[in-house]
Amino acid sequence: MRIGAYLAHPRAGSFNHAVFGTVVDELRERGCEVLAHDLCAEGFSPVLTADETETVEAAQDARDPQVARHRAEVGTLDALVFVHPNWWGMPPAVLTGWVQRVFVPGVAYKLGTADGEPVGLLRAARALVLNTSDTPADREHGEFGDPLQRIWAACVLPYTGVDEVRRVVFRTVGDSTARRRAEWLREARRHAAALLDD
Repeated sequence: MRIGAYLAHPRAGSFNHAVFGTVVDELRERGCEVLAHDLCAEGFSPVLTADETETVEAAQDARDPQVARHRAEVGTLDALVFVHPNWWGMPPAVLTGWVQRVFVPGVAYKLGTADGEPVGLLRAARALVLNTSDTPADREHGEFGDPLQRIWAACVLPYTGVDEVRRVVFRTVGDSTARRRAEWLREARRHAAALLDD
């Protein structure tokens, strides 16, 4: 399998980095070709340009060579992995910008009309989203309605043709022990391995 793995966290040594490294290692150990991207370390610009705002017609070729590479790559993947913290109920800006600049019409979906149903173009049938959070689960669901679940599993990935979206949240990270973090890393390995299940 060819899997794209994307990390969105600016601080080297963060727990997100540990999760990302663990998942990439697990998938490579199982024989996958993993295209691993630390978006912050790579300097991916999240700023959407005016000529990248088309939503119906197929997008123009990207002027930014890094965006062009990501667009070309994403269509070749069998699965996607996203690792990021929950910041204000959203992914960090670098990942939001990546979605807006890479998941464009003609690459990730096609749309006949502005009010029509999208047709997903990605080959990837499944995705794994691993989040960290400092918000307890009952508050996340009760007060906020779990916005990251809606973003990934309702708004973004189904639009591109990804049918199976598994999302796992490790919480609360801020007061977690080393033992608990080790348990989470083992859990991340199990979820990564499950991407390969038939």
